This record gives sequence, C-alpha cells and structure tokens, in this order.
Amino acid sequence: QVQVVQSGGGLVQAGGSRVLSCTASGLTFDGYRVGWFRQAPGKEREGVSCIVWNSRFTAFADSVKDRFTISRDNDDHTVYLQMRRLTPEDTAMYYCAADFGGNMHICRLEEDDYKSWGQGTQVTVDS
Repeated sequence: QVQVVQSGGGLVQAGGSRVLSCTASGLTFDGYRVGWFRQAPGKEREGVSCIVWNSRFTAFADSVKDRFTISRDNDDHTVYLQMRRLTPEDTAMYYCAADFGGNMHICRLEEDDYKSWGQGTQVTVDS
C-alpha cells in the first residue's frame, strides 16, 4: 500500500483560502482513488471530498460543495484540496487517504473505502 503524507495546514482567517496537498510516498498514486476527510474536536471524522485516479469523477460533502475543489497531478503524485471562503466550522484535522481496486470510476466519502491514511494536517480558521 502507498504511504500518504499530507501538508498545507495552518491558521487561516475566516473568509480566507488554503490549499492542502497529499503526496504518495514509496509508490505512486497511479490508479488510486484519493479522499480527504476531517475531524473536528469532539466530532466524528467526516468525508470532505474524493477523486478517482483519472480525475473524471469527484465528490464533495454538502458542507463544502461550491467552496472546495479537488484536483490531482499524477505526474507529481499529488492530490490537492483547494479550500475557499473558510469558516470556523472548517477547523479540523484534515486527513488524506488512498486506496486501489474495486470500482475505479467512482469514489465515495466512506472511510472503509480507503486503506492508506496519512497522519493529518491541522487547519484552524480564526474568526
């Protein structure tokens, strides 16, 4: 399984933007679906967005739709989560996850669909 490393977290002012990056270590992301999840203090982890191996299918949680975009550069083995118009409710630890196999044409925001997980990167939105 690929090892996943995410980066780009930090402190952001409300209304601001941030880009998170997810990189494959050891192998490549070719053929892998990649998902972003987040966990706020005291809450369960939730799915945010996902993208299939060829970028032809993406999915977003309702809470981030129209504000977040996801993209990937397979040559650089990197998946990006572009976050815009951030609010304090977006404050969370953000995790990148990846997996290979199954239906490669769609992705879901289901934790069980991903076997390789990163350690997380903290995003804090200051009001």
